Amino acid sequence: MDRGIWATWYDLPEEGKDEYIDWLHGVYLPGMLRRPGYLWAAHMDNVKTEEREQEINARLTHTTDPSVPRGNEYLLLFGAVSPAVFLNPSPAQLEEKWTVEERDMFRRRSGVRSCIFLEQNRVDGPEAKKRAPGLTPGPMIQMGSFNINALENEEEMGAWYTQMRYPRLKTVEGCVGMRKLVSVSGWAKHAVIYEFLSLEDIQDYLSKELGAEEWSRRMVGNLVHAPGSPSQGRRIWPPA
Repeated sequence: MDRGIWATWYDLPEEGKDEYIDWLHGVYLPGMLRRPGYLWAAHMDNVKTEEREQEINARLTHTTDPSVPRGNEYLLLFGAVSPAVFLNPSPAQLEEKWTVEERDMFRRRSGVRSCIFLEQNRVDGPEAKKRAPGLTPGPMIQMGSFNINALENEEEMGAWYTQMRYPRLKTVEGCVGMRKLVSVSGWAKHAVIYEFLSLEDIQDYLSKELGAEEWSRRMVGNLVHAPGSPSQGRRIWPPA
């Protein structure tokens, strides 16, 4: 089972973007998957438009901490048997041993923000059998990463996810699954990954959830998101 998730959000300049993506998909990711304990990798091209940013900024609270990097064009995910896999060696230790080519490619990224997570809970949706290859997340992902606005609201948030959000995702049309995560390292203490077959399926689900029960409105209002969270994107590796 893939209980560990390593997530990295970042931006890329237009110049050299295609070269970077070809290298990442053709060289780097296949190489990383040969490491012990690594089970899958996924690279997401996020929807990033002015309209979307205005929409999420209007309904969600985001951190204003200038020390939190703001990259959000791409999301790189690795899954492993445990978060411990990503700490032996750690990302910083891997970076120390980057080749000249790896160093050149990764220096092209900006606004890099990374977290290592432990899976707290998982829900399979009606389309769970379409998760492929192997345990790789579905073809369309929405991933929110956030903290709570006050310690006393942590328990209620957990109850809300457990009693309301988890059961609903089991029957939502187009839903592959959902993973609730807690962090081992990184700014966000919490994260949630929604896996769907299409962008339309995600948007249809959200349109029904937004502004629903008073409990949901209160819980969403208690979250402080990372910049640009939730990211929403199409999986570009491995191809859907």
